[in-house]
Amino acid sequence: MRIDSALDGFMQYLSAERGYSEHTIKAYSSDLRDLSSFAERKNREAVSDVTLDFLRDWLYESAQAGLSKTTLARRTASARSFTQWLRRQGFLETDPGSRLKSPKADQSLPRVISQPQLQDVFDFLTSNAAEGEPVALRDLAIVELLYASGLRVSELVGLNLGDVDLDRLTVQVLGKGSKERVVPFGNPAATALLDYLVRARTVLLEGKPATSAFFVGARGGRLSTRAVYGLVASLLEPLGGSGPAGPHALRHTAATHLLDGGADLRIVQEMLGHASMGTTQIYTHVSMERLTSSYQQAHPRA
Repeated sequence: MRIDSALDGFMQYLSAERGYSEHTIKAYSSDLRDLSSFAERKNREAVSDVTLDFLRDWLYESAQAGLSKTTLARRTASARSFTQWLRRQGFLETDPGSRLKSPKADQSLPRVISQPQLQDVFDFLTSNAAEGEPVALRDLAIVELLYASGLRVSELVGLNLGDVDLDRLTVQVLGKGSKERVVPFGNPAATALLDYLVRARTVLLEGKPATSAFFVGARGGRLSTRAVYGLVASLLEPLGGSGPAGPHALRHTAATHLLDGGADLRIVQEMLGHASMGTTQIYTHVSMERLTSSYQQAHPRA
């Protein structure tokens, strides 16, 4: 069997059996299609040509091309998953990817927005929404919910009307790996969501087909992740600071503020939908950094 033919089956497996998100499947596809192109250039296009040395040569070429450690680590993980699947399917007698060593990615702390800065953002959004303009009401509801719940942007745009419970102040989310979880949100978010439903959503859908999507765009369809990213980036970039200014910054911020306020790490893990506690623990580093900074500035013997 050719590598490119096997890749088609592997991608189908990731979607149908593993339930991976479209974004994750695209990342796997990008990595492994590059592996397939490498195989063509080396005239080693059969699945049986996928050996440990072959994979190492591919990763070495990737490194020489200037790819970051993060990208190389992701490519290594993609190759491991692929060869593991090939072995289980009987296309390979052994699993060469299991012996690949992943380069350690450079770790950087996630961007966190301070509470005073966030208050300025919410004041701006509230002022814009005061006149009742539908898009302004929707934008306020989006940012309130992102910060209140720590949702991923894909989870937010995937919400349907039945997923948001304004009585119980909870939202039901379909997260990574098609895992469902219920996440709470507070009264400010509830007020903004209700205002959006009553005063904005119906206006945005006037003369357009009905949809179950909770957040809709100006054309009446489900709001896109790109639109939400553009909204949040336009609000956060002027605040300064290092790190990406997209919706994930609000997720990082929500987690850090919860821990700063005394929330249990496992509760934050459950709220964010992290499969591993290790993923959530990065936020404790953020909180410690803030604590150390405050101590050095305030303590007379620091």
